[in-house]
Amino acid sequence: MENDAYKTIEQPGSEILFKEKASKFFAYAFPVVSEPEVESHLEGLKTKHTKAGHFCYAWQMGENYEHFRVNDDGEPSNSAGMPILGQLQNFELTNVLVVVVRYFGGTKLGVGGLISAYKTAAKMAIENSKIVSKTIDLSFEVACEYDKMNLVMRMVKEYNLNIIEQELKLNCKFLISVRKKDFSSIYEKFNSVFGFTVKSKFKKQAP
Repeated sequence: MENDAYKTIEQPGSEILFKEKASKFFAYAFPVVSEPEVESHLEGLKTKHTKAGHFCYAWQMGENYEHFRVNDDGEPSNSAGMPILGQLQNFELTNVLVVVVRYFGGTKLGVGGLISAYKTAAKMAIENSKIVSKTIDLSFEVACEYDKMNLVMRMVKEYNLNIIEQELKLNCKFLISVRKKDFSSIYEKFNSVFGFTVKSKFKKQAP
């Protein structure tokens, strides 16, 4: 991925079921941006699957893929959470939680069998989700007198920018977003126009 773009999912994927030697693995993918959201989804699944033995999961968050966590939930170390995380990384996904719920079928799978089963279930859950690409956008404010408004509009159209907010009065204000990789050059173009007051603002994600 480019350094100002990332992949994620916007809607929960459909439930999938993978079976291995009578064990059942139900897998789910959820969009998340915070740990409380993770806990909420886990609680929901524990309410749904009251007799399941393991709720193993992995999540990855951050526009730069910088945060992640895995949980084996009682399975042998690194036999569940890490294979799930591996699939999130293979699909280059962030802001996504994948949970695999296991019902033990009476036959032990061994560590190798568990790794394979959790990896397969996680892969199926991700494949049953709609993956989208998003850009990391930055924003800046342009203030000007009313007679300069049309110039702002022309520049927004010329450089294919987005106006997030606007205030059209005697003194006009526009909050404009631009893709991170183009920010410096676009900011300077506006900043060099006589009569514009330009200020860098906050970061904003855009679809």
